[in-house]
Amino acid sequence: MRQIAIIGGGISGLSAGHAIERLTRAANIAAQVTIFEKEERTGGKVWSLHEEGFLCEWGPNGFLDSKPMTLELCAHLGISERLLRSDDNARKRFIYATGQLHGLPENGPSFLKSQLISWPGKMRLAAELLIPPRRDGVDETLAAFARRRLGPEALDKLIGPMVSGIFAGDPETMSLKSCFPRICELEQQYGGLLKAMILLAKKKKAEIKAGKAVASAAGPAGILTSFVGGIQDLTTATAAALSGPVRTNTAVTAIRRQSDGFELSLADGSSANSEIVIFAAPAYALAGITDNFDAEMARILREILYAPMNVICCGYEREKISRNLDAFGYLIAKKEGRATLGTLWDSSIFPNRAPQGKVLLRSMMGGATNPGAIDLSDSDVLTKVRADLQQIMGISAEPDFVRIFRHPQAIPQYTVGHSRRVEGLRARAALTPGLFLTGNAFFGVGLNDCVNASNQVADAVLAHLQA
Repeated sequence: MRQIAIIGGGISGLSAGHAIERLTRAANIAAQVTIFEKEERTGGKVWSLHEEGFLCEWGPNGFLDSKPMTLELCAHLGISERLLRSDDNARKRFIYATGQLHGLPENGPSFLKSQLISWPGKMRLAAELLIPPRRDGVDETLAAFARRRLGPEALDKLIGPMVSGIFAGDPETMSLKSCFPRICELEQQYGGLLKAMILLAKKKKAEIKAGKAVASAAGPAGILTSFVGGIQDLTTATAAALSGPVRTNTAVTAIRRQSDGFELSLADGSSANSEIVIFAAPAYALAGITDNFDAEMARILREILYAPMNVICCGYEREKISRNLDAFGYLIAKKEGRATLGTLWDSSIFPNRAPQGKVLLRSMMGGATNPGAIDLSDSDVLTKVRADLQQIMGISAEPDFVRIFRHPQAIPQYTVGHSRRVEGLRARAALTPGLFLTGNAFFGVGLNDCVNASNQVADAVLAHLQA
């Protein structure tokens, strides 16, 4: 029986384990996958909490259905019928800038009518057609790219809020090619973003006419998708489908190379042996595990920083909120000086997130641009959230339901040099046959990214077993 150990029981470790079991069965290889998870539950940041009729997502609230990997995992697990697509109203999104909420333009005419970007800012955006592409291969920050191609106003009101919404990151430090590789590709292939959008729109129109389909000009889109019981349904089903042991409350503290594989030292003083080891835990946890195994690997892992985040769920009587809530929610331009990064109108995105007659709002606070928020008291956090909700949405009522979740190390930051760090880690792992890497610290922070990377590592493990 070939032994495979996976360190980390989040979506990356669980989906890698499931894919490996499926592939080894098909290849008639006798293998046992064991997952080691230091917490008492699997799922990592994926956790759906049901309290007082509200469904609060501790971390991510879904995935986009425009990519196949997570949908395919659901099909393998037999849970496709439990999928829940977000309401059409969730396509409407707002940016809070210049002291008011602005609908995010969805097309050219709505962009021209929108007051989100001033006319000088719109003219600067149009001038993007005249700006030559950068060809020097420099790992450019998102802020530098946005200023160069789109102008400072687009950076402040479009790119900055988007980066805070996805990564809780700072565009002044985040890497364009690591965070948004598709945008980088469009500039290199077409010479600019507007040129790409125009040419791809023509291609899409022609292919639709021919009965085909093509991705949108701006890159992958899709509908936000979850489950009736919350996104945790995915990790719970994946863990339940594994035939090998899932050892929760079992922290791996160190790893040592042996002639026939690896020895894992566990926090309780015991050890476990395995032919193959897959690292699927956060970078900071793996750094501690690899200190005495590969000091250079540990050093690189510690260069991958994480942004802290507070997630604040507030439930209200619907009648206490005067504004229309038929939308996804809003993100906030940094120059507005608000305490929160934005607020999702969770009960408008998916049904069953709040009791009848009530609504659930989920605010984010902190991130790379406001790391000190993680140290605020609960009362201070709630005071600041309520002040933002009153200023932006006109909500003066006290919430009937409040839950505050704290993530001191919430989201890995793909800062400039991230691709170099990942290649360095891959090179270090390649020096030790049988050692593999996956997880959102390296190959993408979304659920689709995690499942995709886990599928790739499963293929690599199968090739190793068959060698």
